[in-house]
Amino acid sequence: MSETEVTTAPAPLTLADGRPAAAAWSLDPALKHLNHGSFGAVPLVAQERQALLRAEMERSPVVWFPALPGRIAAARTDLAAFLRVDAGDLALVPNASAGASVVYQALTRRRGGEIVVTDHGYGAVTMGAERLARRWGGRVRTARVPLAADEDEAYEAVVAELADATDLVVVDQITSATARRLPVERIGAEARRRGIPVLVDGAHSPGLLEAPLADATYDFWTGNLHKWGCAPRGTAALVARGPLRDELYPLIDSWGARDPYPDRFDQQGTIDATAYLAAPTALDFVDRTWSWPEARRYMDELADYGAQVIGARLTHADSAVDVGMPVPGMRLVRLPDGLGPTREDADALRDRVADELAVEAAFTSFDGIGYLRLSAHVYNTPADYEYFAEACVPALGAWARDITGKRSAR
Repeated sequence: MSETEVTTAPAPLTLADGRPAAAAWSLDPALKHLNHGSFGAVPLVAQERQALLRAEMERSPVVWFPALPGRIAAARTDLAAFLRVDAGDLALVPNASAGASVVYQALTRRRGGEIVVTDHGYGAVTMGAERLARRWGGRVRTARVPLAADEDEAYEAVVAELADATDLVVVDQITSATARRLPVERIGAEARRRGIPVLVDGAHSPGLLEAPLADATYDFWTGNLHKWGCAPRGTAALVARGPLRDELYPLIDSWGARDPYPDRFDQQGTIDATAYLAAPTALDFVDRTWSWPEARRYMDELADYGAQVIGARLTHADSAVDVGMPVPGMRLVRLPDGLGPTREDADALRDRVADELAVEAAFTSFDGIGYLRLSAHVYNTPADYEYFAEACVPALGAWARDITGKRSAR
């Protein structure tokens, strides 16, 4: 790709007083933060709200904890409105993996104990499925979905693994390692026709998709509000519909255990639930400052620009990645050969880039190939990606050549 093919950079977002959007966050200015998708970033207004809530909790814990279930229920109502679901379907959990664990804990074997996952699944969630299959005396079947697979191909790859022995399907709405969508709507509809429960891992969906549950057929859906929604970490939604939801219980048994779903999740001993209560503040901040549609538009244009400007500096011809069902705000750039071919290698590369180049970036692997995963947010600017292209791409090339040279010398 030549420099002339790079699209025009979107104008950076600003606050109402003209300051850069990043001024509303407490991110270290000595680092470039290009990995919002992994752990999110909490705006100052939500941090301050959570700090006030914690101070209130510590001033009068005997007043705080008995009143907490009612306050969590009110927060659930606000968060359900953001996700466009009924508050009576939504429970709050610490993260999407916790939501999956709640489901795994509740389900019983009804057929042959087989669980269908995909090779794009989030590792921790897939490991939970494997533990459940062992407990059932069954097995996990993995649907192989090529990175470039379109909607039809991805659907057919997953459905081909369904069988009379299938007791559960676990499928990502947006994949973490490969930044693509999977056709959860069609997969869910077919699984429902066959009487197979479906768990949708929507970890990246809240905030990135306007209405992630609008057209989905599922029994369980779980998604993080602390990623794209910028809520304090430890805030996620578990949405359940149908008769199986009555079997769902929080991972901590407490005095709300006899309450119906989802109320029983609102009382879990002495957990610090201030993240739940401050989450609406983060969502409202983005909406009032730019609006969520504008934020999504900017993130998508910026991710596209970032992928192009970085890809233009890479010397290998295949840096551009064909993702069959792309998502807004996230892009993949293929790394030079030798970099990040496994998850462990990708994690080590992430740490090295942060330590030596002062950039927080996400590196992933799929099918033995390493990728840079871009995940833009409103506080990012085109200059962030131009910096990566100028300062980091040459270093990545040198590291890749060093690895190749060492392998040749063996």
